[in-house]
Amino acid sequence: MSQPQPGTDHTDAPPAAVAAVVVLAAGQGTRMRSATPKVLHALGGRSMLGHVLAAAAPLGAGTTVVVVGAGREAVVEHLSAVAPAARPVVQEEQRGSGHAAQVALDAVPDLEGPVLVCNGDSPLLTAGTLAALVAAHSEAGSVFTVLTAEVDDPTGLGRIIRDEAGRPRAIVEERDATDEQRAIREVNAGVYVANAGTLRRVLAGLPTENAQGEQYLTDALAPLVHGGAPVAAVRAEDPVDVLGCNDRRELAARRRVLNDRVLDALMVAGVTVVDPATTWVDVTVTVGADAVLQPGTQLLGTTRVAGGAVVGPDTTLTDCEVGEGASVVRSHCSRAVVGPAATVGPFSYLRPGTRLARGAKVGGFVETKNVEVGEDSKIPHLSYVGDATIGTGSNVGAATVFVNYDGVAKHRTTIGDHVRIGSDTMLVAPVTVGDGAYTAAGSVITDDVPPGAMAVARAKQRNVAGWVRRRRPGSAAAQAAAAAGDAGTANAADTRPRTDESRSAAPGTDLDQ
Repeated sequence: MSQPQPGTDHTDAPPAAVAAVVVLAAGQGTRMRSATPKVLHALGGRSMLGHVLAAAAPLGAGTTVVVVGAGREAVVEHLSAVAPAARPVVQEEQRGSGHAAQVALDAVPDLEGPVLVCNGDSPLLTAGTLAALVAAHSEAGSVFTVLTAEVDDPTGLGRIIRDEAGRPRAIVEERDATDEQRAIREVNAGVYVANAGTLRRVLAGLPTENAQGEQYLTDALAPLVHGGAPVAAVRAEDPVDVLGCNDRRELAARRRVLNDRVLDALMVAGVTVVDPATTWVDVTVTVGADAVLQPGTQLLGTTRVAGGAVVGPDTTLTDCEVGEGASVVRSHCSRAVVGPAATVGPFSYLRPGTRLARGAKVGGFVETKNVEVGEDSKIPHLSYVGDATIGTGSNVGAATVFVNYDGVAKHRTTIGDHVRIGSDTMLVAPVTVGDGAYTAAGSVITDDVPPGAMAVARAKQRNVAGWVRRRRPGSAAAQAAAAAGDAGTANAADTRPRTDESRSAAPGTDLDQ
């Protein structure tokens, strides 16, 4: 299977190592207008914070510190699930990015070596971009290196001030910039690499003389320049990599970019994406070569689609596995396994615990849950199958219900090999239908059916002659009956109910094949 690579890496060289990664994730994120902390808003199968941590992971940092503040309980809980080795550190008062970085370094007082500092709301960062930054920092012998980007619209972003020789001299926030400085299109990406000792010293002396009265990490550059320390600024190859996310509009835009990157990687790897505009694939999904993703497909979570499979149109798979050559059409599936050459849909719902073996079929308007369907067995249409095991080569007729819940507990149904369940059968669990057995259409099966037996559980039919003439006189039905010869008298041969045995003996009468 091909693993989509969100955000194409820009280098094939092994990533340079850092001693620590510091992620700043304490901000309020008020423009999101959400009870959810900004860094926990999701796109492409991960939170924004999760994307940043994933991009930094290949750097091999011995320590990862995440500075938390607003919504700290939710952020810490999220970290325990997605990055349990990361260390959350609380910034009690949000007094700027410089203060946040200082809080992080205070938590690891013995730290030495290069430290990567980045914001937790930059979901498009890639491992390649970060590796290139760290490598440039090392090669230049710099003590402080800032990642920059050349953008068309720098509004709201800090500007990079360079001297005549192109060396970085300062970073000026837009609110503090002059008109001339605001015209600069090279902006600060909010990502830095600095030697731990140097960073500690410069952070301790950061000023607060700015519009917000805060300590900016961006102000660390100027005193180093004035002191003659070697500093550097490295432009990102793709400026999109450094885009932050401050409101729902930007979140939607970043989501689209991320999804386009994933789909592009899949198509390069041999996957057919019929309509990229309506196809959404999480970064955590894998898709094999020669698979086909039809329009309206969503592949979410840990879904894996094997080569040659066809998914869609209009299908959502969450944490599912689809085998080679399988087909899932216009269906919704969650934590289900669709085996090789199996088929699902249209308009079916596979709930958690569903496992279809090779060649199995779940047809239209079928719901399944916690069920194992054997090779070449079929549930063609209009049925509910829950808490069941179905053997090989069996068929479940239309409108069958596996009655698995008694109001207190769930019970299991077992269907053997080559069984034929008649249409409109109720299987009241716990119950077993043995190998090769049949059930008559319209039966309510409450007892086990021995192998090879025919189970019939329904009342005998009774015809009441002349009922329509007497009870619905003058109706269209009465007129049709009269025209057909109903004079109000009964012919015994016509009205005698057929026995269940005679009906059951007629091949194909009761059973959905």
